[in-house]
Amino acid sequence: MTQTIAPRVRTLVLLLLGAVCALLAGAGPASAHAAVTGSDPGQGAVVQEAPARISLTFSEQVALSDDSLRVLDPDGKRVDTAEPSNVSGTTYAVGLKPGLPDGTYTVAYQVVSADSHPVAGAYTFSIGAPSKTSATVSQQTTDDGVVGWLYGFGRYVSYAGFVMMAGGAAFVLACWRRGSGVRPVQRFVVSGWLALTAATLALLLLRGSFTGSGKVADVFDLSLLGQVLETKTGAALVSRLLLLAAAALFISVLFGAYARPSPTTTLNDGAARRQPDSREDAQEKRDLTFGLAIGGVVVAAGLAASWAMSEHASVGLQAGISMPVDVVHLLAVAAWLGGLGALLVALYRAPADTPVDASAVRGFSRVAFGSVLALIATGTYQSWRQLGSWSAFTDTRYGQLLLAKIALVAVLVGVAWISRRWTGRLLETVPASAERELARVGAGADASGDTDTGTSVDDRAGTDTDTDADADADADADEQPDSEPGDNAEPADAERAAQLARQRAARDTARQKQLRDADPNRFGLRRSVLTEAGIAVVLLAVTTVLTQTEPGRTEQEAKAAASSSASASADAGASGALTLNMPFDTGGEDGKGIVTIDLDPARVGDNEMHVYVERPNGRAFDIPEVKVDFTLKAKDIGPLPVVPDHIATGHWSANGVQIPMAGDWQVEVTVRTSDIDEVTVSKNAQIG
Repeated sequence: MTQTIAPRVRTLVLLLLGAVCALLAGAGPASAHAAVTGSDPGQGAVVQEAPARISLTFSEQVALSDDSLRVLDPDGKRVDTAEPSNVSGTTYAVGLKPGLPDGTYTVAYQVVSADSHPVAGAYTFSIGAPSKTSATVSQQTTDDGVVGWLYGFGRYVSYAGFVMMAGGAAFVLACWRRGSGVRPVQRFVVSGWLALTAATLALLLLRGSFTGSGKVADVFDLSLLGQVLETKTGAALVSRLLLLAAAALFISVLFGAYARPSPTTTLNDGAARRQPDSREDAQEKRDLTFGLAIGGVVVAAGLAASWAMSEHASVGLQAGISMPVDVVHLLAVAAWLGGLGALLVALYRAPADTPVDASAVRGFSRVAFGSVLALIATGTYQSWRQLGSWSAFTDTRYGQLLLAKIALVAVLVGVAWISRRWTGRLLETVPASAERELARVGAGADASGDTDTGTSVDDRAGTDTDTDADADADADADEQPDSEPGDNAEPADAERAAQLARQRAARDTARQKQLRDADPNRFGLRRSVLTEAGIAVVLLAVTTVLTQTEPGRTEQEAKAAASSSASASADAGASGALTLNMPFDTGGEDGKGIVTIDLDPARVGDNEMHVYVERPNGRAFDIPEVKVDFTLKAKDIGPLPVVPDHIATGHWSANGVQIPMAGDWQVEVTVRTSDIDEVTVSKNAQIG
């Protein structure tokens, strides 16, 4: 919450941005999500003889199943052997049945990348000559349906649960030890444990369907669950469940033996007074605190490692460094945001006799400040790994989400500075009269119950709640029957004294709460912490989406691989081929992609043209309409329109495309992704 010292806030933000800029400037290659970097036969290739197998090369190692690589003939029937294998490094292949006839074949792939994310796509190649094909590949990936939505929601709940549990416990141990006996704080931490446990179980059940068929009916398929347990992600989820059992023991001690009050004794007036801790009790408390701190850090680090070992941090550049860095990052997030949530609960829900004091807020300020420093260092390093260049900030979805996260952190820092100002006032401006009143209320009332002999702080503030409470107490006292003389007098007097004591205790508790809540500085602190908590919820949501988004490095690598392939095809123009890649953005939903034009032999006369439309991640998809125009401006020829026929998913073809003269032709492609979203992109090429 109050994580920065006021004079240093601007310097802190500038240092964060400067460090990010400095590291991003000299980034090198890396990878995380798997992307197809090559294939044999290639996309759109026409081979004269049927190959014995097809192979795909990915940017990293992937996990395969029998249906990971499928080859469909023009009629949509499978012609592969359903036995994909790793032939070398990151290249995977599947055999084809012998004697395949001529025509256009569709290759569909669905694999799981090393960072646990499913990757799917399709492309076509032809044997002998292209043909029409009825083969269709579903354009809905496993993360687009109900199972994908549930899996994403489960990930968010698991992160939120970890933050609440680990951060709330850290707040109690490091900042407010009295909070271990406060019920609302206990419920906050236990709710985090329950949320994380339930989400982990749900993710374990959903994982098989999420990386496979995407069907709800497969969620409870025990055979799929068995396969999940053999994967890296399955092992991480099981490890998380085992660590949660240890966390349950930690929580039971924290809110059990650790929260137990010191021994008490009963005085003559019937009030309970806490005895000073003996040396043995004090030493035992220190030992228990030390043990809980060490055990809590170990369990929390293990839980954080269950994410680091199965997601982005475990693959790509410097994975051996990235995984412990990611653990530290998650622990810092939990200490900051989870502690903030626990503080908010304490400010609003703590009982009047156990209010959160300024020293606890000041202690959390130090913890949060250290957490922010850790987040700056670890976040900067991870941003460098996942982006790698300035352009990735704006050209990739991961970079755009990261910019949003940085902006939210900056806003959170600003609100925290305001919270620190309220904390300073809370420390400095407690009125002396309020101190005397709190001391008098805490000491209890006299035997007659007449405690309202002067003007209270609340009366000076213009409130009359105490008067009403006193009136109610007096009325209740008047309704009690007088004790009869005789043998029953002593029990009646004792019962009446106990009732009066309860009334005085309730009245004193109400007065303490009023005195506490009447402080304008505490009210201001409450509002600022509530604002921080709201921003933190949004920040946690953006962070969860980031973990499911293809990193900027990988997205740009995929584009670079496509460009290299296009360049190689262009260089092969002398042998009679031309390939042009043109990114497009119609501005509508799902309007971004890359359109590829293949022209063969790219000479004067008849030519064969193929058009391919892909998403930025390389996956083919269909659009309502695509048109191509050829214009030779130097000779005032054109535009010559060509409307290709749809062949397969994301693939159109046209034969007999006439190029009347050699020259520098402008190739314009009109792409329409909906009824109203349309754009025309163009590129010049030497034809003939």
